[in-house]
Amino acid sequence: MTDPTPYAVTLAEDIARRLGQLTEYLAQAPPRQAAQILGKVLDCDDGVLGQVTALLATGSHFAKHHARAGTFPPEVWLALGRASNELHDIGLDLDEHLADIQRLAAPPAAAGATAAKPAASDMVVRRRR
Repeated sequence: MTDPTPYAVTLAEDIARRLGQLTEYLAQAPPRQAAQILGKVLDCDDGVLGQVTALLATGSHFAKHHARAGTFPPEVWLALGRASNELHDIGLDLDEHLADIQRLAAPPAAAGATAAKPAASDMVVRRRR
């Protein structure tokens, strides 16, 4: 007997499970590896955030079609559109910091190069008091 669950549903379940695993890896990763993970996640074009934003935008278009046909409440369409727009804006805000994250993810400089030691920002210093 075959599984009646559609492939797309099992794919969504698998992606959710894998995102949970990625969260666990991120929580335990050393700084350089954590920056590498975050760099891949926050990429607005090919990263997780960009793909989730595109998925919500597609869901919004789907809901719009069905809301106009009367099979979905218009609130679903509006909520998905709003979520897509918010994630897009968040992605743009985070994109400003992607270069810093990528710099942290880069391999250490050559042995002869002198790199400045990163200094804690005022915000971090205040949090430690």
